[in-house]
Amino acid sequence: MSSTELPSVPPTSVLPKSVPVRVAEGERLRSVGLPGVTLTVRSRPPAREGLQPALFVHGLGGSSQNWSALMAMLDGDVASEAVDLPGFGDSPPPDDGNYSITGHARAVIRYLEASGRGPVHLFGNSLGGAVTTRVAAVRPDLVRTLTLVSPALPELRVQRTAVPTGLLGVPGVAALFSRFTREWTAEQRVRGVLALCYGDPGRVSEEAFRYAVEELERRLRLPYFWDAMTRSARGILNAYTLGGQHGLWRQAERVLAPTLLIYGGRDQLVGFRMAQRAARAFRDCRLLTLPEAGHVAMMEYPETVATAVRELLADAADTADAADTTNSTGAAGAAGTAATRS
Repeated sequence: MSSTELPSVPPTSVLPKSVPVRVAEGERLRSVGLPGVTLTVRSRPPAREGLQPALFVHGLGGSSQNWSALMAMLDGDVASEAVDLPGFGDSPPPDDGNYSITGHARAVIRYLEASGRGPVHLFGNSLGGAVTTRVAAVRPDLVRTLTLVSPALPELRVQRTAVPTGLLGVPGVAALFSRFTREWTAEQRVRGVLALCYGDPGRVSEEAFRYAVEELERRLRLPYFWDAMTRSARGILNAYTLGGQHGLWRQAERVLAPTLLIYGGRDQLVGFRMAQRAARAFRDCRLLTLPEAGHVAMMEYPETVATAVRELLADAADTADAADTTNSTGAAGAAGTAATRS
């Protein structure tokens, strides 16, 4: 695994073309070379030694920056890193062009294996929620806990507001949409995304809006922008139709890690009604519903989400300590019995 640190830019500065992305105070970016893929990783220095590692995975069209607010609030609880999935943020496309859920999950697994940070507290939003569900199901050794914010798990009755996003995965639609919207400004596009993803777009500060516009302008210049979007959207659609052991709901049932599910009442992309189905699917889970939140609760209500995450971590630690105590007691008892018999 090769790693190269990328230059950071203060949040209030203007982005020159030579600098890929900005980072919040206390963050750093580095580029990590792995077999078949190169990932950009956003991290925060641990507040103290001994903190358990956490890894955050963003949704369709997002980036690791979507987790910055929550990562900052968890500084004293975990050692945080967030990845840009292949083709998103500042990560280049994968060598094999595979943007399926399995392809993205494979990239996350390769990073965890190469970095040696696992098992981690794993977080996923939307597309990232589907990806991390698959990771937790197929590689339980890499996951301590799982936190899913509006995970993109299959729905039989998709909301009408989510249909346009799903259609991006249909061949030819993205090119048609690109031609139809070529006169749209970056500001118009960002306002549309915020209206779709936030329960209350008014919660976005003017500074954050300006940054989002700058970032979208940068990413629209990338030759693979629409390809990454459309192929990843197609990957979600394909995962929705996949049955058997590889189906996402079946894999959710296989997740062993303690799981926190977070759903927003104003989510226009993932149906709020799916919260109860998800709560039944994951065997060891707790559910947090936020009636005023949209699709990105960790960005709208980071304080509330951080509180729920801390409770998950504390309970998971207590359970692990109890298991260690039971194992130690059992081992001591077995040793005593063996000594008596001898």
